[in-house]
Amino acid sequence: MANSFENYQRRKLISSYFSVVLSIALVLFLLGILGLLVLNTKKLADRSKEQITISVFLKENTKEIEVEQLQKTLAMSEYTKSSTYVSKEEAAKQHSEDIGEDFVDYLGYNPLKNSIDVKLKADFVTAEKVEEIAATLAEKSFVDEVSYDRVLVSMVAKSVEQIGFWILVASAIFTFIAVLLINSSIRLSIYSKRFIIKTMQMVGATKTFIRRPFIWQNIKLGMIGAAIALLAIAGVVYYLNTNFQDFGLFDEPYILIILFVSVFLLGILISFISTYFATQRFLNLRTDELYY
Repeated sequence: MANSFENYQRRKLISSYFSVVLSIALVLFLLGILGLLVLNTKKLADRSKEQITISVFLKENTKEIEVEQLQKTLAMSEYTKSSTYVSKEEAAKQHSEDIGEDFVDYLGYNPLKNSIDVKLKADFVTAEKVEEIAATLAEKSFVDEVSYDRVLVSMVAKSVEQIGFWILVASAIFTFIAVLLINSSIRLSIYSKRFIIKTMQMVGATKTFIRRPFIWQNIKLGMIGAAIALLAIAGVVYYLNTNFQDFGLFDEPYILIILFVSVFLLGILISFISTYFATQRFLNLRTDELYY
C-alpha cells in the first residue's frame, strides 16, 4: 500500500515537473521566434530600402570621361550602396524582354538614353534625403533627367516605421503573457507542496532556507525548458537559412548569440522570480488559509 502511494506521488511529481518544463519551453520558443523577428526587422527593412533605385539619365552628347567622373563621385559618396552604368542598348534589350517584342525594330530607332542606376544605403532612403540627392545629381550639366519612384520611397519609409512600432508592441504584450503563463505553471507546482512549506516554517525553518530548494529546483527546470526551446529555435533558424538564404541570418552571428543567451537567461530569471513570489505567498498564509 505504501509503495503504491509512493509511486503515485512520484508520478504526480514527475508530471508536475514535466508540465513546468513544457510550458517554459513552449513560451520561450515563441518568445525566441518573436525575438528573432525583432532583431532582424532592421535588416529586412534595410534590404527593402536598398532595392529602391535612382536612375540618372544622361544626355546624348555626354562624354565618356564625364560618365567616369560621375561614377567615381557616386562611388565616393556616403549615400551610395552601388551604381551601375546601363547603356541604351542594354536598356532596350531588357525592355524588349519585359514587353515580349522588339520595340526598336518597330520604331526604327532606340529612344532610350544611357543611364546610371544608383542604389542608396538604407539610412538615406527617406523622402527628404532622396529628393536632395536627386536634386544634386540633376545639377550636372550632362544629366538629362533624374528619376525615381517618389510614392514608393514614402510608402516604404512609412511602412517600416509602422511595422517596427507594432512589432515592439506585440513583443511587450507577448512577453507579459509569457511571464504570466510560466508564473502560473510554477505556482501550481508549488501549490501542491504548500503544506510541506508551512510544516517547515512551523518547526522553525527560516524563509530563506525554505525557499532555497524550491528556487534551485525550478531554476533547473527553467534551464531545461530553455535548452529545449533553444534547440527548437536552432532548428527554425537552420530551416530558414537553408530555404530562404536572402534573410542572411548568419551574416551577423552576434545577433543569434544575443538571442540565444537572452532566451536562456530569461528562462532562469522568470523561474527565479516566479518561484520566489509563489513560495513567499504560501509562507505568508495562515495555516487555515492553506485549505482555500
